[in-house]
Amino acid sequence: MKILVIGAGAWGTALAVSASLKSVTGQAAHEVSLWARNASLVEAVLSTRQNQRYLPGITLVPGLHVLGGSEASLEAALGGQDLIVVATPIAGVRSIFQRLQQAQVRVPVAWLSKGFEAPLAGTVGAANGEAAVLESVGLLVHEIRAQVAPDLRTGVLSGPSFAREVAAGQPTALVAASEHADVRAALVEAFHSDTLRVYASDDIIGVEVGGAVKNVLAIATGFCDGLKLGLNARAALITRGLAEMSRLGVALGAQMETFTGLSGLGDLVLTATGDLSRNRQVGLLLAQGQTLAQAVASLGHVAEGAYCARTVVQRAKVLGIEMPISEAVVALLDGEVTPLQAVASLMERTATVEQGSNF
Repeated sequence: MKILVIGAGAWGTALAVSASLKSVTGQAAHEVSLWARNASLVEAVLSTRQNQRYLPGITLVPGLHVLGGSEASLEAALGGQDLIVVATPIAGVRSIFQRLQQAQVRVPVAWLSKGFEAPLAGTVGAANGEAAVLESVGLLVHEIRAQVAPDLRTGVLSGPSFAREVAAGQPTALVAASEHADVRAALVEAFHSDTLRVYASDDIIGVEVGGAVKNVLAIATGFCDGLKLGLNARAALITRGLAEMSRLGVALGAQMETFTGLSGLGDLVLTATGDLSRNRQVGLLLAQGQTLAQAVASLGHVAEGAYCARTVVQRAKVLGIEMPISEAVVALLDGEVTPLQAVASLMERTATVEQGSNF
């Protein structure tokens, strides 16, 4: 199988490594190409056979092709592939989809990006109708695809996974979600191996919402742990965060069951508690008194929760969904409240009943 991974960040590199080392009895390794926009990054990876900027210490096997550095190189790489995987941050997805649409790509396309796109400039109040409202508050990736690349057959690969552990061949389980059975099958064939299990799902909305909201909740949990509020507080925060995630997802059309699975509860627990989580690290640094700019700068990598938290809350408000934990995160990120005020705002909420209808 010929696979092209567009985007050589940590996660794109890790999956490219995993696919190129795929080991399932009776199956050969795939032919994998990893494309990066940055020419200096491509040159460095080619010379060292490591992506020292994003995934240091992991050696790329000789069979993994590394290319890029120009727009023309991407155009050339698209031909002859069996699967294309978009591994850019959410901010780069729209332009990549436009390129794939223009190139009339007909093979399955999947994305790894997690989050809501930032609102597009000039859309607020630009026109009446649902499309204008959605653009004004930001879109999920499948909504971007429907808008700019309607001819692509697409899906999402998501779940509880740190790039370094996947690249190192440590046991991991992911979810491949698409409305198209052939796209799900292509993702399973590409990435399911002795160390990486891939489960199929048709709930693309639920998988996307889980991947987006868990990053925001991980900031909250990191913040909670940084303030040393205790394990009781952490458990409550994760549980009620799952409730927020589920409410938003169901309102957007997701299946409730998805949020108790890998891309919901599983990804939330990993990202909220694992020290490899960049979003958790943002929360820990905020608890130490750093500003958002200082926290993000110290990480050196994208922490998607810091960029999509506001969009998550805006989208929830359009739907009339309460997300108090996410709202507290936004207030913290914007410097509108102190740490103690944020905690107080959550603890002072009116008591309610925990049951299925309120989940």
